[in-house]
Parts: sequence; structure tokens; C-alpha cells
Amino acid sequence: MPLFYMELALGQYNREGAATVWKICPVFKGVGYAVILIALYVGFYYNVIIAWSLYYLFSSFTFELPWTNCGNNWNSPNCTDPKLFNASALGNGTKYSKYKLTPAAEFYERGVLHLHESCGIHDLGSPRWQLSLCLLVVVIILFFSLWKGVKTSGKVVWITATLPYVVLFVLLIHGITLPGAYNGINAYLHIDFKRLKEATVWIDAATQIFYSLGAGFGVLIAFASYNKFDNNCYRDALLTSTINCVTSFFSGFAIFSILGYMAHEHKVKIEDVATEGAGLVFILYPEAISTLSGSTFWAVVFFIMLLTLGIDSSMGGMEAVITGLADDFQLLKRHRKLFTFSVSFGTFLVALCCITNGGIYVLTLLDTFAAGTSILFAVLMEAIGVSWFYGVDRFSEDIQQMMGFKPGLYWRLCWKFVSPAFLLFVVIVSIINFKPLTYDDYAFPLWANRIGWGIALSSMILVPAYIIYKFLNVRGTFKERLAYCITPENEHHLVAQGNVRQFKLQHWLTI
Repeated sequence: MPLFYMELALGQYNREGAATVWKICPVFKGVGYAVILIALYVGFYYNVIIAWSLYYLFSSFTFELPWTNCGNNWNSPNCTDPKLFNASALGNGTKYSKYKLTPAAEFYERGVLHLHESCGIHDLGSPRWQLSLCLLVVVIILFFSLWKGVKTSGKVVWITATLPYVVLFVLLIHGITLPGAYNGINAYLHIDFKRLKEATVWIDAATQIFYSLGAGFGVLIAFASYNKFDNNCYRDALLTSTINCVTSFFSGFAIFSILGYMAHEHKVKIEDVATEGAGLVFILYPEAISTLSGSTFWAVVFFIMLLTLGIDSSMGGMEAVITGLADDFQLLKRHRKLFTFSVSFGTFLVALCCITNGGIYVLTLLDTFAAGTSILFAVLMEAIGVSWFYGVDRFSEDIQQMMGFKPGLYWRLCWKFVSPAFLLFVVIVSIINFKPLTYDDYAFPLWANRIGWGIALSSMILVPAYIIYKFLNVRGTFKERLAYCITPENEHHLVAQGNVRQFKLQHWLTI
């Protein structure tokens, strides 16, 4: 929440995107370019997930959902009807969530992805035309939602942000009436305190909250730059963060009620059906829906919710890229519609790699490396740049100019000490605990892991690269260059007078 508040205030006060907002400390402009690049990377594969949702939505308009039974042309001879499933068939400690022979699992991996036609990331094949069309529809929707900036995206978001709440509430009400739902909810509310000692739990939590709130991607800075100067962004930060966390907690009931139902139906433990990511959204949940009365209705409702959620999130990421670069380069700003089309079409072309037979491997690679350690590093540098180099006291004065009051001691301490320390810890541990990439039983080759780290470093390297570039392109002595690099642009006249605030000990000690 402190970082969420910081980004809102930063964008609102400076009225700039993620790159040009660093006029407050020019040497950190590379952080802005880094988060823009990360947001672009995410757009490459996130739109593919939305395209899957659209494909599932189209497939749901049938009397019998296509993932209900075996016998379809995509099913394997070993496909197992869930109604005839016996828990003893798993064996060797295999969880039901990893059992890939159900109609739902085969529809996803064989009917949608055609994963069985690929031997690995080295064998991608050509893009699937059905998914290509879905991806094209998604990109067209995004383009027309963004081409006029917040004038259009602000209207679209009224639908994409509110509809999921209605659908989620309907799914929850129905979910808790299913047999086994109580066991699922009970498992959801159970806390395993031993897991809190594991560093990976905190890394996953930190990464998830950045995705959930949008911090670190330049999204908040971009949207806040359109706010009125005296808007109460403190209230917005508290309200939005609280609603987000309550929504996440609330959605857990809808998810685990269904997982409890699935465990009850197949007579297995909750942990055997519990999973995350695509396995939950495109296999387990659709399978559960297929067993309900009026399954077609529930499937349509569920995938409409996923579609609107996905478009809403993707709009934010693409807006961060468009606003961030358009504010920095006036040529792009004068031709915003053409630039928006270029970004949209560019993401479409790259995303085609993710809808090939082996596209899931490319998507997994991007999902792991594009915005993992790199986004945590970018936010760490952002926190250091604002809190230490620009100064918490000066940042607090900016907020006072906007809203008439300074942030409390809690916020200032978090910005200067708690948030940077926690982010530094998470970045270091995420690097130390890295394990070679896998997808189910497939282990990615060494060269693929190296490409992944190359993608991660491509954004992180922009921070030190710009520091060097900026320092070498400023004239003067070593001390003068350093002063111009770390002094806000509107105070550069003070550097000529020898009055550099950052060269005084009080600047670094003030909270």
C-alpha cells in the first residue's frame, strides 16, 4: 500500500508518465524505461490468456460443453470420463490437479493448445488459426479502448471493472450450495503458519500484490497523471488497496467452494485438486462447471468474467507503455492513434509465438522471467530514487501542495526504510532460490533458461545503463555532473550556484 500511494502521488503531482516523471531525479529515468519495457513484455503473453478466455467463451455456446466427455477428435485413447474416475488411478502420489487425461485437461492441452504436437520449446510449429482470430479480436478491442486515451478507456473500464463483481457474487452464491463446498472453504481459511517461514511464500506474495495492484508497471503513474492536481490520492490509495484485498479474499470463497465440490465428487483431498494459474482457470473450474445444472449458462458467465478482467488489466499495462513513451517523445504524442496501433499490432505479432503448438512454453518463459525478479528490482530502484535521492521530506511537501496535509510518520518510514529493505530482501532471495524452469514434466533446456534471464536483464540493465549515459552526457566537473544528475530539473539553477541539497547530510537523514 505505501508504494501504491507513492506512485499515485508521484504521477498526480508531476503530471507525467513513467519515464518523464523522473525529472525529479534525472539519473533514475532508466527506471521508467525499465517498467515500460516490463509492461510491454507482459502484454506479449497476457493478451494470449485473454484470447484463450475468448476461445472458451465461443466454445461454451453449445448444449453440451466440449470438455464434458471424451470421444472428441482431440481426445486421446486414454481419456478418462470423470464420472468413471477412481482415485486409485492416480497412483505414485500424483494429484488430481496434475492428472492430464480428463476431458477438461485434454480440451485445454490438446483441443486448444495442441501441446501434444510439440516436443518442447525448440519445436513451436505454426500459430493456430482459431487462437489467432481470438487474439486479433482482443487486440482490436484493446486498440479501440485506448486510441483516444482516458476518454475511451475511462468509459470501457466502467464495464470491465464492475461486471466481474456481479459475476463473482453469482458464482459464489451458487458455489456455496454445492456438496463439499464447506470443506473447500474450511481449507481456504486454514492457515499453515509453518509455510510463513519459507522465503518463496513472501516472494510469491510480493509478486502477486504487484500484479494485483498494478504497482511497478507504470500503470498507476500513467493513470494518476490524468487526475486533477488537488485530487485526494491518499483516499484513493486506501480505498483501492482495501477493495482489492477484500475482493481477493472474497474471490477465494468462490474458488475454494468449487474446489471443495470437486474434491467431494472425486473423493480426493482438497490439496489434490487445488492448483494455480491456467490449471485452475482453464481445467478445474471448467470441469466443475460442466457438472452443474445449466452448465452452458455458468460457463458463459464465468468466461465473460475472465474476459472483462483480462481486458481491464491489459488496458492498464498498454496505457502505461503508450503514456510513458508518448510523454517522453512529442512525436509519438502528436500521433497517439498511430502509436497506439503500432503498440497493439506489435504485441499481436510477438504474441503469435505463444499460440503455436509449443506456445505454452514461450508463455511460461515470459511469465516467469519478464516480470518476476525484474519488476521487484524496478520497484526497489523506484523506492530508492523517490525516498532517498529526491527525498521523503520534499515528496511529502509535494503531497501537501496537492491535498493540504503531509503524509503521516508511518508512510514516511515505510517509503524510506521498510519498503526498500523488504524489496531488497525479496530480490536477493528470488535470485538465490531460482530453480531451472519446468512446465509439468517438461524441463526447459539450459539455453531457454539463459534466454529467460536475458529477458529479465534486458529491462533491469536499463537502470545502470541510463545512469552511465546521463552522467557522460552532462557537462562540467565530476561534482557538477553528479549534482545535475540527482537534482530535480526545476532546481538545476541552484546547481550553478553551488547549492545542492543532496550534498548536505541533512537531506539523507530527514524523514
